[in-house]
Amino acid sequence: MEWMAFEQELETARAAAARAGDKALEYWRSGFTVDSKADRTPVTAADRECERLLVQEVCARFPDDGILGEEGAEKASGSGRKWIIDPIDGTRDFIRRNRLWCNLIALEDNGEVVLGTAHFPALGETYWATRGGGAFCNGEPIRISGITEVSESVLLVNTLVSIHRSSFSRNLLEWAKHFWTARSLGGAWDAMFVASGRAEVWIEQAGAPWDLAPLKIIAEEAGARFFNFDGGSSIYGGNCVICVPALETMMRRFVGS
Repeated sequence: MEWMAFEQELETARAAAARAGDKALEYWRSGFTVDSKADRTPVTAADRECERLLVQEVCARFPDDGILGEEGAEKASGSGRKWIIDPIDGTRDFIRRNRLWCNLIALEDNGEVVLGTAHFPALGETYWATRGGGAFCNGEPIRISGITEVSESVLLVNTLVSIHRSSFSRNLLEWAKHFWTARSLGGAWDAMFVASGRAEVWIEQAGAPWDLAPLKIIAEEAGARFFNFDGGSSIYGGNCVICVPALETMMRRFVGS
C-alpha cells in the first residue's frame, strides 16, 4: 500500500508533535510573554521553542530533507522533500487560554503533500493522514459527512476580522443564511470538523503553507475537496475552501465571485 512508504515519517511526525505539544502545554499552564512579529501577529517563547523541538526531531531522522517553519526555520532540501511546520497554529487562542490551538506538520514530496498531522494538546486529539492511507483521529478512521443539502450543512468561516478583503464578503451574510448554521471556531479545528463529519464547509481567506499543508491532506484523505479561491489546489495559494464534494460546485462559484 502507498501509505506504508511513509510509515517511518508518520511515526516521526506524531512523536515530534506529541513532544512539542507537551512543551507547549507547560508554557500554556505556567505563563509566558507575548511579542509581536514584523507583520504584527503575536508570537510567544512557546512558538519558538516548539519549532526548535520539531525541527530537531525531523532533522535527526531525515537529515537530507528540507524545512519550512512559520517562526523562521528554513533549510534547503537535498532529497526533493520538505517538512512544513507550524509549532502553534492559533497563537491567539493559545494566548487567551482556550483549547483550540495545535501544532501542524506536513511532508511535501516533490511538490505534493504526502503526510500531515494536526495535534491539539489541550483537547487530547491528534489527526493524521498519509497519501493513500486514509485519515485518522486518535487511531480511529475519520470521514466527511454524507450531507448533500446546503440547508442541512454547517458553514465555518475563519478570520472574520479581515473577511472584508475577499471579493465575496459583501454577499457573505445573505448567502450564509441558507445553511443550517454557521460557526467560526478556529482555523485548523474548523478544518478538522469538516474532515470528521461535524461540518460541511470551511472557508480560510488568509492561510500560509504551514497553515494549509497538513489540513489539505487530512481533509482529502477523509473524502473532502480542497481548492483555492482562484480554482487551483495549492498550499501556496494563500486561501482555501475545504468542503464535502456535494457542495464543491456551489463553493467554487461563491468564492470565485
